[in-house]
Amino acid sequence: MQTEKTDVLVIGAGPSGTVAASIVHQAGYKVRIVEKMKFPRFVIGESLLPRCMEALEEAKFLDAVAERGFQEKNGAKFVKNGKICDYQFADQFTQGWKRTWQVQRADFDHTLAQTVEKMGVPVQYEATVTHIAFNDDGKSVTTVEDANGNKKYIEARFIIDGSGYGRVIPRMFNMEKPSNLPPRKALFAHTVDTKRAMSDEPNRITIVVHKKSVWIWIIPFANGITSLGFVGFPEFFEDFEGSPEEKFRAMIATEPYLKERFKDVELVFEPRILQSWSSTTDRFYGNGFVLTGNVTEFLDPVFSSGVTLATVSSQLAAKLVIRKLKGEAVDWDKEYMDIMMQGVNTFRSYVMAWYEGTLDTIFFADDQDPLIKSQICSVLAGYVWDTTNPYVKDHTTALHKLARIITMRDSLKK
Repeated sequence: MQTEKTDVLVIGAGPSGTVAASIVHQAGYKVRIVEKMKFPRFVIGESLLPRCMEALEEAKFLDAVAERGFQEKNGAKFVKNGKICDYQFADQFTQGWKRTWQVQRADFDHTLAQTVEKMGVPVQYEATVTHIAFNDDGKSVTTVEDANGNKKYIEARFIIDGSGYGRVIPRMFNMEKPSNLPPRKALFAHTVDTKRAMSDEPNRITIVVHKKSVWIWIIPFANGITSLGFVGFPEFFEDFEGSPEEKFRAMIATEPYLKERFKDVELVFEPRILQSWSSTTDRFYGNGFVLTGNVTEFLDPVFSSGVTLATVSSQLAAKLVIRKLKGEAVDWDKEYMDIMMQGVNTFRSYVMAWYEGTLDTIFFADDQDPLIKSQICSVLAGYVWDTTNPYVKDHTTALHKLARIITMRDSLKK
């Protein structure tokens, strides 16, 4: 059986894996990526956040991505019963990127993978990890099987698992545990958006509050295609009958903000279902490996946190792996897991506040304080590690306090 040796084996060729691979490669170490799927391949998570631009920049991916001509994204718009709340990233509290992109992930992820290959990092597609054996010193031997059933061993000094929903190491070593978020479901499709000019600017995501705990994403791409999806508890979808397309069109017809623009819209593919996505693990690292991206925890599509957590975690993990390979001591709890949990938990607070309706009170309030709005805007831009921002530092309580103040103020006005 063929045996290959490398300093770092990266599992997964998505944004998490490729960012990590590029940074480790730039430090002069031998890296290789194994990817279960054949690229390009469809995946959800199409609206990026400005914070991920810093990771893409360090990985030297920005030029390649810019050349693809993706739709520039400058903010996010929230809509409820005709009221609009607009967040422009240029107004955010935290110093950082003011823009990002909205991308069809098949093209975006393939661009990153091709770019890292051009740097000299080999990527093997349709390669399934079937077994990993770790030695006491953290070195490992991974068994990989290709599409034809041929197996090989890869000896590595360290493994970065960026396998996304595949969750290779957590599943292989029984590290998974349930998320504290309830199961939700999404029904979505790509649409030929010929009536885009009716109601929207293309340079931002629009999120529509359809009813309590049910929302809709509208993500325009540069090529005239728009991603459209409904998200809610599973029982919401039981109110609609027929095929996925029939259900999808019936849902569109029930939402005033959508029904004219997307009436009889052409679908690029039959609506797809995504459900029960929230998951987490006991820990994000171990002797000889680190988990990045969705392998650590995936929360919810709202606020588009997935790619940001994926790229930032891999950006940080790659630097720690480099130090580890140099023989330096790394405190993985303090220097990795605590930092990543800061970001995850901040996003979690906003996800929970969104479904509770707390953010409705804040987003659609009259006479909003510009400073507070800029601080919340920073979170929506992905700057969930800026603890100088009170809506990051006190994320578990600040939103509820603000909502109570707004409710009290409005009741006194009445």
